[in-house]
Amino acid sequence: MGGCLCACLAAPADEDGSRGRLEGNGAAHDGGDRHYLDCDIFVRSPALVDKLVLETLENVRTLVDIDQDPPRSMIALHMIADKEDGWLTVVLSMVNVIPLSDPLGPAVILLLLDDCPLPTKDLVVRLAAQLKLSAQYVEDNKKKPVLLRNVCVVFGCLAEKMAGPNSMVLLTDDTLAFLLDILRLEHSPTVILFSLIALEKFAQTSENKLTIKQRVAALEPNPLLRLEAWVTHADYEYQQVGFCAQWCLDNLFVVEGRPFTYEGQDFTNLNVMLNSNDTSEYLKISPDGLQARCDASSFESVRCTFPVSEGCWYYEVTVVTSGVMQIGWATKNSRFLNYEGYGIGDDDNSLAYDGCRQLLWHNAQARSHTIRCWRPGDVLGALLDVDGARCVFSLNGDPLPPIKDLFSSVTTGFFAAASFMSFQQCRFNFGRDPFVHPPTDTAFRTFNEFGSLSEEERIVLPRQIRLNKLRQMSVKEDACTLCFDNPASISLKPCGHRGFCAICAVQLEQCPMCRTEIAATVTEEDEQL
Repeated sequence: MGGCLCACLAAPADEDGSRGRLEGNGAAHDGGDRHYLDCDIFVRSPALVDKLVLETLENVRTLVDIDQDPPRSMIALHMIADKEDGWLTVVLSMVNVIPLSDPLGPAVILLLLDDCPLPTKDLVVRLAAQLKLSAQYVEDNKKKPVLLRNVCVVFGCLAEKMAGPNSMVLLTDDTLAFLLDILRLEHSPTVILFSLIALEKFAQTSENKLTIKQRVAALEPNPLLRLEAWVTHADYEYQQVGFCAQWCLDNLFVVEGRPFTYEGQDFTNLNVMLNSNDTSEYLKISPDGLQARCDASSFESVRCTFPVSEGCWYYEVTVVTSGVMQIGWATKNSRFLNYEGYGIGDDDNSLAYDGCRQLLWHNAQARSHTIRCWRPGDVLGALLDVDGARCVFSLNGDPLPPIKDLFSSVTTGFFAAASFMSFQQCRFNFGRDPFVHPPTDTAFRTFNEFGSLSEEERIVLPRQIRLNKLRQMSVKEDACTLCFDNPASISLKPCGHRGFCAICAVQLEQCPMCRTEIAATVTEEDEQL
């Protein structure tokens, strides 16, 4: 599927449904071919594992189909990691050799860790001891940002996999000191970014969240308050740090006296945004509703707030990260199956542009395009001509030929939409701001010109405030048992069951309680006469 690299990377099942595992003599098989891997050889020769890790990183961007066989290097790494010493060797290899420059590097670390067997608490303690994590470790390796970045990615991934008591064991004083010391401004923004993400993952366990919040509050000045100022930085790496620091302050490590970011937003002439009520579970939406970011291991998706069904429309997306994102168009029927890797372009109700793997997606089928891989700062243009039944994507004003696939199955109700692989981010412009590369040969409309939002719809609440509001909502005692919105005022005849509103009752043919055919509906007032 489009973004389902995690599914593509899964080792194939044996005939009995089990995954290939190292047995006592080191033999394992995949797909019927038998390979012999001696785990001890790889443990003694880490350079061989390094080679497998780099081969996997090189091959992963070519995986586009869930039925595609995973790379042999991936299968080998999975089998090596099936033993404790092998797992340590694989993890340490990723820490040492995944390069800073590859946009898929952190995502591949996450995917490999997610596919490897879940480590025991003792094994994770061994990893931390072998790395000797501490504030001094940061000082000793301050000129090795790739090493620091990869360690942060690994521990963030492990914190997510081991949420709960095991995650508490992982967050030792030394590990926390390591992560917090990285938040100093002199470190590489990429290293700071993944330290923030690791702290966020550890905070999924409530005890860890309290510990981190107390330690951060004790620092002077509070590093998160300083880092959130980078949200408007001209450099895209710094922008990511600002985004994540601000998100942590709004959602996790709230500082007393600091207003929530949404309270200071300028919503003037903002008529269309990303719909925070129409998004998959773990996608982060910025307080202005125009930026989205995924730091989860799943494939997260979102639609905008305004659908179109006729005319010609255009919007732009500024690329903040250069990894796998699928950006384009979707209807309300498009599926957001984040854990299965289904996103925009993975059904017949959507179409997407993938600038990392240089692909176009429709109905989970990919075809290559000729525009170079996108980079931070590039601007993707998306034009939808409903009347002409065509879509045109462009990068920095360089257009691809028109695409008509989407209109073979749907013709109305199109939303701007996008899906994000791990650690990816972009910013949308629906027309409130001037476009950078607007089409010059086609008249078009902007979403912002025709859309509308109420004051309440413009507000993207922090998660804990939103959850508290949901908890405070209660169903009224006299509410309809079907919609819970309107008052229950109807009695069904002949069975006499009650608890339905007039709107729901007229849609029923049988009583939902006893399955008796409904002959008539009577208001409770009439019934009392």
